Order: sequence, then C-alpha cells, then structure tokens
Amino acid sequence: MTETRKTVWGVLSTANIAVNQVIPALQKSERLVVGAIASRDEDRATAVARSLGIARAYGDYDALLDDPEIDIVYNPLPNHLHVPWTLRALEAGKHVLCEKPLALSAAEAASLIETSQRTGKNVREAFMIRDHPQWLRARELVQGGALGEVRAIHVSFCYDNRDPANVRNQLDIGGGALFDIGCYAVAVGRFIFACEPERVVAEVDRDPDFGTDRLTSAIMVFPGGRRLVFTCATQLVRSQDVQIIGTTGRVSIAVPFNQSPDREARLLMDDGTVLKGGDPAVETFGPVDQYLLQAEAFSDLCVSGSVDPYGLQDAIRNMSVIDALWSSEETRGWADVRQD
Repeated sequence: MTETRKTVWGVLSTANIAVNQVIPALQKSERLVVGAIASRDEDRATAVARSLGIARAYGDYDALLDDPEIDIVYNPLPNHLHVPWTLRALEAGKHVLCEKPLALSAAEAASLIETSQRTGKNVREAFMIRDHPQWLRARELVQGGALGEVRAIHVSFCYDNRDPANVRNQLDIGGGALFDIGCYAVAVGRFIFACEPERVVAEVDRDPDFGTDRLTSAIMVFPGGRRLVFTCATQLVRSQDVQIIGTTGRVSIAVPFNQSPDREARLLMDDGTVLKGGDPAVETFGPVDQYLLQAEAFSDLCVSGSVDPYGLQDAIRNMSVIDALWSSEETRGWADVRQD
C-alpha cells in the first residue's frame, strides 16, 4: 500500500449498513476502492457485488482475507463476531475498520492489542460522527469557551424494532440498546469533554422475551462534576437529540447520528433568549457523507503510518464505560469506570 495508488477495501458480509450506507459512501471516493465483498451465502455475495459494481465476490470470509489485493477490511458482522474476525483480518495482514461496538467487553477489545502490534496493522471502531463537520464544530465551540463552562450533555437515541429475528434483539450475540446505540452516547461524552468518566449509574429495562435491554438510561460523571445523561431504546419512537449545555450557552445538534449525506446539517445555538420568544442562532454545514469521511480518514492514516487518535486504546476505554454500566445494572448502584 503506497501513496501512489488507491487503498483497496474488502467488506465482510452483506449487512444492511454495508450495502445501503458504507459501500455507496466508499464508492464516492477518489482515494480508495471497494475491491471485494464476502458472504457466507455465495449467491448473495455475487448478487450484491453485481448490483454495486464490486469486482470480486466470495462465499467465505477467509477467502476475502486471503485476497492479496485487499489493504483494509470493513467488519460490519454481528457484534459477537467483531473481535474473532478482526483478529483473523489482522493475522492476514489487513487493517480493520470495525463497526461499533468493537467488542462485548473491554477485556475482549484488549485481546486485539498483541496481534495489532505484532502485525503493525490498525484497528479503529467505526464511530463515523467523529469525522462529521457538525460534531467537529460542536467540540470546537465547547473547547473555545463559546458556551461558557460546559457542565452537562443530554443525549437521546431511540428506534422501534421488535423483530425477534433481528440481531439487535438477540441477547447471546450482543443485541440490545446499549451495545447498538448507547455506545454512541458514551463516545459523545468522551469526545466532547475530551476525558474519561469516573463513575456511572444505569437503570435498565429488559424485554421479557428477548432478554435484551430495550430501554437504558444512565448518568456518566466526568472530572469536575460534569455529566452526561442519556437514554437509548429499541422500542420507542424513532428519535435522536443531543444538547450540550454550558453556563452561558447551549448547542443542539440537529439529527446528530444519522444525518443524511444529501441534506445540510445544523447546529442550533442559544443563550437562553428562546425562552423569551427569540430564535436560536443557526450554523449550517453543506451535505457530506460521514461514512465517506470516516473511510478516507482511516485510509489516509493507514497509508501514512500515523498514530490513530481513535485506535484500539480509545475503543477499549469506550468499552470500559459500557462494562461499568452493566455492573451498575447488576448492583443497582454507582460503578467506577476502570481507568488505564
């Protein structure tokens, strides 16, 4: 892999997020190409490859990993398969962009460290929002003091999916709200506050049939008493909201997580005047594809050999918070977050 040619990506599985969002995004790039896709159903892989104009289709994941032309693997497999297939991809000499959550625990995520270091290949957890201009600007406003001292963040992320066959509703393979979308709220707090939470408390409601958490609410306490409060749910109306609240101002991120690549993004800023009938200040951002930005950033990093600010250690820290949230559910009390 050199700076004189495009990086070649291989996709493990024909998961909906890959077929409908990530692959079309990657195909907009002039710096990379999707060279192959694999499925355990060869006919499915062939059909998807044909429909998306992908050169090679494999009916076996290992066959894709053995492809010498592949530089980077995108892993959108079900959650319990993230670490096993990321390990195999690393051993095959591939960099890996793996869907969130990277693992089912911090310890499982840490099991990737030795192989990543030995092979010299990068692993990144796919939180695409960290490459979106609206999120970069929100963090810039916070760090620049535009909101005064930011002491609270409120996050809500919900959808309604009651299909027992859906992977999000299968407990034994890592289903449930916290793993699927609550992990975004955890990442948001760490991204905006630029530090790690010290302790957490969670209240979890589980589906009586699936056993998965269908409604999880939590408080994450950061140094200095700052906090993030979030709710994530798999059986509520589809909705998303992020409020970043400071002593002199507030930022609302409109459509924070699933912003369409064809629509402009907006930040709404308010110093309290909306309560007196005023209008918030609006900052807009032209349409961008956050999956494309994420892929190009990771591709460039792999080519350059630079240190990844969102590499394995970041993923392990995110999983450490989730571990503490599960511990809080079990003890019905506060749980300390394990620090490095």
